[in-house]
Amino acid sequence: MIEARMFPHWKALLFAWLVALVAIAPVQAQETDAPREARFGDDNIAVQLLADGLPEPGEEWMLALQFTPSAPEWHGYWSNPGDAGQGMRLELDLPEGWEMGEALYPVPETLLIGDLMNHIYEGQYAVLVPVRVPEDAVVEGLPAIGGYVDYLACTDRVCVPQDAALSIGMGGDFARWRAEVAPTLDAESRFEVSGGNLRLAIPLPESVSLDRPHAFISNEQLVDYAAVQTFRRDGDTLVVEIPLSQYGAEEADVVGGILSFGDATGVAFGAAPGDVPAGGTMIAGPVGMAGTPPLWTLVLGALVGGLILNIMPCVFPILSLKALSLARAGESEVQARREGLAYTAGVVLACVALGALMLALRAAGEQVGWAFQLQEPGVVIVLLVLAAVITANFAGVFELPSFSFTQAGEPGGAFATGLLAAFAATPCTGPFMAAALGAALLLPAPLALLLFATLGLGLALPFLLIGFVPALRGMLPRPGAWMETFRRIMAIPMGLTTLALIWLTVQLGGRGFALFALVMLFGIILALWVVGKLQRAGKMAWPAFGLVAAPFLIFGAFSLPYSYAQQSSDLSESLLAPREFSRDALAEARASGQPVFLWFTADWCVTCKVNESVAIEREATRDAFEEAGVIAMVGDWTVRDEEITGFLTEQGAAGVPLYLWYEPGAEGEQLPQVLTPDMLIDRAEANR
Repeated sequence: MIEARMFPHWKALLFAWLVALVAIAPVQAQETDAPREARFGDDNIAVQLLADGLPEPGEEWMLALQFTPSAPEWHGYWSNPGDAGQGMRLELDLPEGWEMGEALYPVPETLLIGDLMNHIYEGQYAVLVPVRVPEDAVVEGLPAIGGYVDYLACTDRVCVPQDAALSIGMGGDFARWRAEVAPTLDAESRFEVSGGNLRLAIPLPESVSLDRPHAFISNEQLVDYAAVQTFRRDGDTLVVEIPLSQYGAEEADVVGGILSFGDATGVAFGAAPGDVPAGGTMIAGPVGMAGTPPLWTLVLGALVGGLILNIMPCVFPILSLKALSLARAGESEVQARREGLAYTAGVVLACVALGALMLALRAAGEQVGWAFQLQEPGVVIVLLVLAAVITANFAGVFELPSFSFTQAGEPGGAFATGLLAAFAATPCTGPFMAAALGAALLLPAPLALLLFATLGLGLALPFLLIGFVPALRGMLPRPGAWMETFRRIMAIPMGLTTLALIWLTVQLGGRGFALFALVMLFGIILALWVVGKLQRAGKMAWPAFGLVAAPFLIFGAFSLPYSYAQQSSDLSESLLAPREFSRDALAEARASGQPVFLWFTADWCVTCKVNESVAIEREATRDAFEEAGVIAMVGDWTVRDEEITGFLTEQGAAGVPLYLWYEPGAEGEQLPQVLTPDMLIDRAEANR
């Protein structure tokens, strides 16, 4: 017996080498000994060669190899066994001129042991073998056909080589066996290699139900068998993405295999090089393989996540000032409800619009995730200007009645405030919306948009309740002169947000880019200061804004695009001296046999930076990693990176932060998105 404990890849290779040695021996023996005799027998999985009736000249004659395990724990293998195992090898002694065709297999199953994927058959199964009978063949009864077959019988712990000298017999349930064979698609499939993935376009009617789809690829060592496969619908075309193998198989001229629908049915396909549609509606992927949580839990998580976002520094000043404005003396019930509804409409619309845009970009083939807008320098510049303008408004530099944070009774201002609050809150959704946002990448578009709308409702709910419940408004402090002081105090967190956006501008486009942005911003604030002076004097103010700000805006429009220089990650600043993430770098680190800590971050991610200061960038963490030999690796998602986005999607994450811990020889374990100070230290100490 050969031990088949599935641990790291080097053991799988050793296992495959031992199997090869066992299999070579009978092949060499045939050169001197005929007929071939079985050396190992078929005690664990018995095999019979059966014929479907008598052959007829000029027709195809169907034979079958029926495999019958002696106990339920034994399983056999598909033609491509996966990361371990051995497929069947068959030789038939046919009359001269008779030709054996390609074996026809039923739809296999997956068996994941450790991090190794096996393509198997459990229970009794049959492999059909078509034989072409020449037209001039003389057939008198059942031909005396024999042969030899060797294969492997395995449990989840041991593998035993099996072989048998074959002699033909009659019988068998060929009607059922034919039905179990995966039929070959008439239309040709297409494939391309892009972004480290094999991408397939398989013609499949949209009406075909796919419960748990899986693509079994017959080309050996072309794809990573254990990797999460992604399936998207593009009309009557199924788009499949599978990460390529780390062993670097040669390019294929044709890619074949079986597409399993997940219920023991499927189709065989052969794909030629060609264009594969980008995007489509995702129907299965990382979250789907693990089982998507019930919709009600996702909706509840989105609602609670939206509620928590109200205490974030970018949202809280806006919400608190709008809430206090509703409590002013003499506020009517109608005005309060109208403003609450307008604010809610703005928040929900912004969340749904951002979610719909993200889904549309992904459907078009763009690799984007939640808060993707913060990866765009132009969007960050707009946010910087908005934050600076709001800070100036809070500080009393100028007034904008139609967009007031302290005046009630203006639905237009409340609606715009809701839009801004939702837009500003997106970088902070990570720890509260991980499951819901990850599922939104997988669910049908209407359900995904429901989650985004629920996030918006949670964000707007406190203000909505204040508008509709007089008792809550009564609990707020009565308005007075103190509100002006409070408004100026709220300028401090908004000013800090502005400083953070200036820093982010440097990280995205470099110091020159940020300097030109500050020059433009100075002109805008100068123009608003002039507006404020004229407002206090009771004069017409806003034409002056255009006169003062126009030269600076024109300067920014021309200088910013030319000064932008995309920045790369500076890993030297980290205490852990991490390696830069790539799939190859991760595979190399895991192959070393050491623990690996991989984290994904972005400069605009508030939660990421808090976790780094609390748990990652600490001397105690560095010392623990050095003693345990932990390899640190980081993926910086500050600017768009398709490889990182694809990896995040495979892990069921819509954005950052994401923390993965790899024990030697094991799959990655996702850590919580809020790290405690000693969490990583404890993990490292467990590996000493």
